[in-house]
Amino acid sequence: MAVRIDGKKISQQIKDELKEKVSALRQEGKEGTLAVIQVGADPASSVYVRNKKNACAYIGIGSLSYELKEDTSEEELLRLVEELNGKEEVKGILVQLPLPSHICEANVIHAISPEKDVDGFHPQSVGKLAIGEPGFAPCTPAGIIQLLKRSGIEIAGKHCVVIGRSNIVGKPMALLTLKENATVTVTHSKTKNLPEICRQADILIVAMGKPRFIGAEYVKEGAVVIDVGIHRDAGNKLCGDVKFEEVEPIASAITPVPGGVGPMTIAMLMDNCVRGIEKGPNTMLQG
Repeated sequence: MAVRIDGKKISQQIKDELKEKVSALRQEGKEGTLAVIQVGADPASSVYVRNKKNACAYIGIGSLSYELKEDTSEEELLRLVEELNGKEEVKGILVQLPLPSHICEANVIHAISPEKDVDGFHPQSVGKLAIGEPGFAPCTPAGIIQLLKRSGIEIAGKHCVVIGRSNIVGKPMALLTLKENATVTVTHSKTKNLPEICRQADILIVAMGKPRFIGAEYVKEGAVVIDVGIHRDAGNKLCGDVKFEEVEPIASAITPVPGGVGPMTIAMLMDNCVRGIEKGPNTMLQG
């Protein structure tokens, strides 16, 4: 039976470490604030924004919350981002996604100063990640690396198969596991013989966005399975992309949903914020 990787416990460890670091930085006169912008009142986004504000309060950094109406124009949003770029006390800017359809997400992401891009989505952040320079890494993939490391799971030399090629998880996940000296295969909706390729994985990272899709036929005996998906099934129960009950007996370690990858995203957002307060992204070390 697989070891269940406890994302709640590991994320709490990280937040406790950050709380100590923030206290030490304050003694040095270094403080900072995270600005979070939400457009519209999507219930899931509201929960995420509230969790981010609570995490800021827990580790001891400031937070600014901007809750804008659904019909806010792109121009208004960009003006707010530009204003926050110019505020010295704001060390991180986060625009909650998804945005309403009349606003171009790419334009907003590009408008955030790379020095304050704590989501790690700006093209400059992505470029630094791709060529191995220090900078802000996207929070979910960075959190998965921490889950593996803090669970004593070796990454170097292992075959890591990533299912999904999104800019938020799949692509940066591939780059981060490559940085940790894994051999990486990226698969997606057009991949042929997907089960066969997945069965080659020592570490299988599933970020495909299809509820309960990955079953036992995708997993080799003893593989580590990381489930990034989060959905609600027909009974309104949270589930992931993996058929947990089917895969758990085969895997050596597995993340549950909920309580696996999810809590790590906010923990690593806080980590990026603290790095911004500490040194600024150009001198930060990832990992």
